[in-house]
Amino acid sequence: MELSSVKMVVTDMDGTLLNSKSEVSERFFELFEELRQHEVEFVAASGRQYSSIFEKLQRIQDRISIVAENGGFVKQGEIELESVVLDRSLVTDMLPGLRKIDGLYTVFCGKESAYIETQDKRFTDILGEYYTHFDIVNDLAAVDHDEFFKVAVYHFEGSETHVYPYVKHLESHLQVKVSGMNWIDISDPRAHKGNAVKMLQRRHGIGREETMVFGDFNNDLEMLQEAFFSYAMENAHPNVKKVARFETKSNDQQGVELVLEQLLKAKRESAGQ
Repeated sequence: MELSSVKMVVTDMDGTLLNSKSEVSERFFELFEELRQHEVEFVAASGRQYSSIFEKLQRIQDRISIVAENGGFVKQGEIELESVVLDRSLVTDMLPGLRKIDGLYTVFCGKESAYIETQDKRFTDILGEYYTHFDIVNDLAAVDHDEFFKVAVYHFEGSETHVYPYVKHLESHLQVKVSGMNWIDISDPRAHKGNAVKMLQRRHGIGREETMVFGDFNNDLEMLQEAFFSYAMENAHPNVKKVARFETKSNDQQGVELVLEQLLKAKRESAGQ
């Protein structure tokens, strides 16, 4: 496959496009403009809330697709393309079990807002980076005016060790994803980045061999499998490095931008520029 054949670029945000300070580089925005000149579609795919991704990429938001909540919510510009929500009974049924896990913080991720029961500033400061809109409520089970894309849970000491063993039984009927060092996301089995990428590929008439994907954690596995040009970040989880066909530098070394520069060079050469 030739790099010049790429027509869609999809990238995760945290640990991938964003550096360790949660910033998008100016170099990326410059490269994006040239990608658009070559008619390459760009997709930001994250476990973050839609508004959080929007704010990071506000300068270009009207020209990109945004896959939020790990595939639960997809928009292209102002057009809503997909919304996969959890059955409300499943959300409330899992709450008693989550409350029994020591040190766990639970977030109901809704279409209008995110909802938490704690006022712990340590956690709300972290949550504010990923969820620009959230409400503190007395009882999550009483939130009945919103639809939920997923239930996100956070543990300061690590999600794989301190949370996953207690929620893995939910995989019998739900999707349980270790989505970061401290996060686990629980959602409808259809709500993942891979399905969102496939939907966008169909919408634009773009094939797997014409798609480039970047990721760093387990919630990126499905979408990496939908692209021939699949890249794991140097800082990626071992599972991601096993699935990805290629590897690039870390997010703090602008690994995404380095590959995009190679892609654009190939595009220029193919066009005889």
